[in-house]
Amino acid sequence: MVKSRLIVENQWLEIVMFVVILLLMRAECYYVPITYLESAVAQGAVCLDGSPPAYHFDQGSGAGINNWLIHIEGGAWCNNATTCLAKRNTRLGSSKYMTKQYTFSGILSKLQKFNPDFYSWNRVKVRYCDGSSFTGDVEAVDPRTKLYYRGARVWRAIVNELMAKGMKNAQNVLLSGCSAGGLTAILHCDSFRALLPGAKVKCLSDAGFFINAKDLNGAPYIQQLFAQVVATHGSAKNLPASCTSKFSAGLCLFPQYAAQGMKTPLFLLNAAYDAWQVKNILAPGVADPHGTWHDCKADIKKCSSSQLQTMQGFRGEFLSALSSLGSSSSRGMFINSCYAHCQSGMQETWLRSDSPLLDGTSIAKAVGDWYFDRKAFQNIDCPFPCDKTCHNRVFE
Repeated sequence: MVKSRLIVENQWLEIVMFVVILLLMRAECYYVPITYLESAVAQGAVCLDGSPPAYHFDQGSGAGINNWLIHIEGGAWCNNATTCLAKRNTRLGSSKYMTKQYTFSGILSKLQKFNPDFYSWNRVKVRYCDGSSFTGDVEAVDPRTKLYYRGARVWRAIVNELMAKGMKNAQNVLLSGCSAGGLTAILHCDSFRALLPGAKVKCLSDAGFFINAKDLNGAPYIQQLFAQVVATHGSAKNLPASCTSKFSAGLCLFPQYAAQGMKTPLFLLNAAYDAWQVKNILAPGVADPHGTWHDCKADIKKCSSSQLQTMQGFRGEFLSALSSLGSSSSRGMFINSCYAHCQSGMQETWLRSDSPLLDGTSIAKAVGDWYFDRKAFQNIDCPFPCDKTCHNRVFE
């Protein structure tokens, strides 16, 4: 009797805790409706399936009315007809499958408490549905697959739409993105800045610094994949000329080459043990056919000593790729030693009482200080597991 009563009480406690967590999450974020850019279809600026591109827009107020923050969604890439067809009928290939409401939190929050430097700005979430980090532009459409490779056109159409909404009069602009969207922010940064000569423009790449590293077996898996992305989407003409004049177009999807010639101030927010890169660059399925790395990739705390040693080597490669950019006083860096991927869009990692810290500084403060030239921030964390402020990802 006592035992069953304790079980019931524990179940109620779990329910109460779950409700409290949900209420806290609702207090930290809110929903913004989708806008479909129907006019872009006539320009051929469409998602993989031919549907119109989309974005979510929350208008600024007060002192932020003429300031704009653009945040580009991530979602990897597709490198051939087969993988693009797999995306075609998902939110990453069609606006038909996108959620009608998008959660704005972290860097997109409108609450001063959670986003003190950008809360009053015009904030835009650009949805990702082309599979090329907005670099593709192939006129022909294969009648068999009916796939459209038009990412660069989508990007231009959305930027033109935002300019018409008032961005052309902007005083301050931050172009940002997560993962493949973070890569987009790097690739389009200089050309975007050229459209706004009267504004202060900077760019933030969150988890977008993908490195050209070999996999566990020494194979150039990610290098081959990026080359295929460029070939499939016809991306070469839309990559930074400062890069393609020196390197092959396939290499110019990698920031370690593409960002070398950048003129616009750039902030790199990245985990040195980026979860996506560990899972897909260091130890992709093709390099681990027996699943030896399965548990380690799901939870860094389950890595063996030899696997951790391999990951420390990957961190070394990551930092070496960073150093290839050379030094720049205008660059910001927050490179922590967490097992994470994308840290600006979630409140728990952007700014909260338990958020990740580097040198006692939150990501939100580091980015804000850098953008407004209050204080330089170029910090690289000590190796795992020294950082106790991390929110390490655990995958099912």
